[in-house]
Amino acid sequence: MGLGVGIVGLPNVGKSTTFNALTKAQNAEAQNYPFCTIEPNKAVVPVPDKRLDELAKIVIPDKIQYSTIDFVDIAGLVRGASKGEGLGNQFLSNIREVEVILHMVRCFEDGNITHVEGDVNPLRDIEIIETELVYADISQLEKKIDRLKKQSKFSKEAAASLEIAQEVMKHLEELQPVKTFENKDDEDFIALDKELRFLSNKDVIYGANVDEDSLVDGNNFVEILKEHAASVGADLVMLCAKIEEELIGMEDDEAKEMLNDLGVEESGLEKIIHCAFDKLGLQSYFTAGKIEVRAWTIKKNTKAPQAAAVIHNDFEKGFIKAEVIGYNDFVELGGEAKCKEAGKLKLEGKDYIVQDGDVMHFRFNV
Repeated sequence: MGLGVGIVGLPNVGKSTTFNALTKAQNAEAQNYPFCTIEPNKAVVPVPDKRLDELAKIVIPDKIQYSTIDFVDIAGLVRGASKGEGLGNQFLSNIREVEVILHMVRCFEDGNITHVEGDVNPLRDIEIIETELVYADISQLEKKIDRLKKQSKFSKEAAASLEIAQEVMKHLEELQPVKTFENKDDEDFIALDKELRFLSNKDVIYGANVDEDSLVDGNNFVEILKEHAASVGADLVMLCAKIEEELIGMEDDEAKEMLNDLGVEESGLEKIIHCAFDKLGLQSYFTAGKIEVRAWTIKKNTKAPQAAAVIHNDFEKGFIKAEVIGYNDFVELGGEAKCKEAGKLKLEGKDYIVQDGDVMHFRFNV
């Protein structure tokens, strides 16, 4: 769907290690020095969904196809990145292309792993990154305002855009992120954000990277980060990137046993993936047949014809009806035939809003 999550943070906080574990492959170097990631690494990551496994037990398909999310591993940012320090603007532009930011924050001490700022301090580290995003937005907005000043002499629309752009600039110059700007519902602001894709307006998930001993109960660093996340309305997921990387290549049973031994039910990466899926405003509906049991990714509140278009555009063009069975009914009754017998299969029209987990079949004619 072209929706992505960018992994950002200072060098050596666990970004590339997390990315390696997310993709189940060593696609990004994880070395003990800044800027080991030169080009942004991109990967399509499956969204774990136990519901598909339950459907497969009933249908017994040839294959299972999960929903996916795009993750991008972006090189470590440092102070002055917005002015070209480190590898600078090259990576800020990569962040602009994603919809959600996974901000990895180091929450452990280890003398063997260099910290670019000299010591571990989550709030300072966050401030460095988020200030650079604000500075980058200021730099971009300055250029836009210059253009609007020229255009506003001849265009009322440009004059209105200039007014809101100057309001946003005043807000940014106070080192406040765009996400806290008061007039975000203004149509001119929405248009401006759509064009410039403000970095400091993106949804953020904080990834608290801890050591193994802190994985269950956290530590003082995590508590500080939790307070900050709550104050800005951001989600927080705690994980140990080192352990997540160790899980790579393990059989499911073996990985589950390891997690149980550590006292956790779900890996940190699974939590991140699910949280990112939700932050992107996504959900899944299912198709279940002998060839495959598959999750199809759609935006929440999508109507049936548009949901059908995810499979093929012709499904939307010639949409007639959608056959819909609720996931729970499908599993509890044991499949489509028994759901039909029990009257649990419903025919829905063009205005039906697809629910997360619906098992669907589309009738169409082209």
